[in-house]
This record gives sequence, structure tokens and C-alpha cells, in this order.
Amino acid sequence: MGAAYAHAVAAKRRQVCLGLLLLGVCVVLSGAVAEISFGKFANNIGNFTSYFYRIAHLESGQSVLSDPVEWFWGWKKWLALMGETLLMAYVGTLLGAAAALVLCFVASKNMTQSTWLVFATRRLLEFARTVPEMVFALIFVVAFSLGPLPGILALAIHTTGALGKLFAEVVENIDMKPVDGVLATGGSWLHKVRFAVLPQVASNFASYALLRFEINVRGAAVLGFVGAGGIGQTLLEVIRKFYYADVSALLVLIIATVMLIDAVTERVRHRLLGQERQG
Repeated sequence: MGAAYAHAVAAKRRQVCLGLLLLGVCVVLSGAVAEISFGKFANNIGNFTSYFYRIAHLESGQSVLSDPVEWFWGWKKWLALMGETLLMAYVGTLLGAAAALVLCFVASKNMTQSTWLVFATRRLLEFARTVPEMVFALIFVVAFSLGPLPGILALAIHTTGALGKLFAEVVENIDMKPVDGVLATGGSWLHKVRFAVLPQVASNFASYALLRFEINVRGAAVLGFVGAGGIGQTLLEVIRKFYYADVSALLVLIIATVMLIDAVTERVRHRLLGQERQG
């Protein structure tokens, strides 16, 4: 019994070692194919770590914590830009969720009899969520100039694709008995959706929309890098001008805002899902 156990442990250890060896070989090969210079990485790792040291200190050389007033000298302007970022995420999520709400029923096999219509709608949703938000933002910046509008449109399109898929999967897993009941009483397709489907999926839809809003807050902050409005544009500017203390101040503001949004939306989602289970 003891010998069999020892043999099994040894075999498991060999499998782990072999897996780690294969992983290491794959990392080296991928680095070679991507033309990554590990020597250059090792020689310049100090520049990477020193950057974090610089953003943690003011121009005077003191720690940013020693003078918070100097550190957050532009807090009024930065809060306004952060508010713009939140509004971008909110409007983009709202528009995307509304479009996904309409398209998800068309993309669901149990709600739409036309096979080609389901296929076309699903491909449209795939396109919307596959193309990165940054690409959409770049296109809209060229079309509509700089500002929050390109960012809102980019977030809305990507949100439509992501939520459309999630909503459609929820719809396809509903109980069809209420749907059959509405149809038996002569209800139309809209009646079927309104009275038989939405009551079953509303809480899940709201939960997914809130989760997407969290993601869009982070995405909106990055879209400013291409001129699509929000605080990201200012963050890119201070990075390019080597205003190290401003970089850390903006990062702290963004991280604190995202953490607050995550905490609030998480509680709301759990409450919605809890109400659905109780119902």
C-alpha cells in the first residue's frame, strides 16, 4: 500500500516537472519567435522599477505622501475629467444595453423561428464585440473629431456585442411554459416577450448590465489615449511630459473610482440576484 502511494506521488511529481519544463520551453520559443531580447529586458529592468520610484515622489524629491496638497494640486480639474469618464461609461452602457435588449431576442433560437435571422444577428453581435473598443474609438475620432462622443459610440458598440451574447444565452435558458401560455391566449410576439420572457430574465439582464458598466468605466479611462475624451487624455499627456507625481495622482484617482464603482455595483447585483432566488 505504501509503495503504491509513493509510486503515485512520484509519478505526479514527474508530471509536474515535465509540465514546467514544457512551459519553460514554450516561453523561450515564443520569445524567440517574437524577437524578444531577454538580455535587453534584464539590462533595463532597473528603468522599469525606477519609474515607480519617480512617480512616488514630488519634484522636490519628497514622497508624495509628505504633501498631499501639492500631489493633488489639480484635483478639481481631474475630478471633472473623471466625471466625464463616468458619464461616457454610463451613456455607452445605456445605449449598448438598450441595443442588446432588442437584438438578444432576435438572436435567440427559442424566440425567433427564422434560422437566417438568428445567424445574421449573432454574426453582427460577434463583430461588435470582437473589434476592440480602441479601434472603434480611432475610427470615430477621425469621423467626429476629438471629444467624448467617439468614446461613447465605441463603448456602446462593444457593449452591444458583449451584452447581446449574454442576454441571448439567458433567454435561451428560460422556462418556455409561460411563453406557451401567452401564445395559447392569442398573444403576439411582443406580448410573449413582455409578459412571458422579461419577468424571467430582468434581474439577470440588470446584473450583466451593471457588470458591463464596471468594465466600461475602466475602458473609458483608456479610450482617452486616442483622444476620445475623459481622464485618459490628460493621463497620456502627463506621461509624455514626464510629470511623474501627476501620473501617480491620476492613477490613484482612477483606481479609487473604479474600486468604488465595483463595490457599489457588486452589492446591487447581489441584491438583484438574491431577489430573483427568493421570487
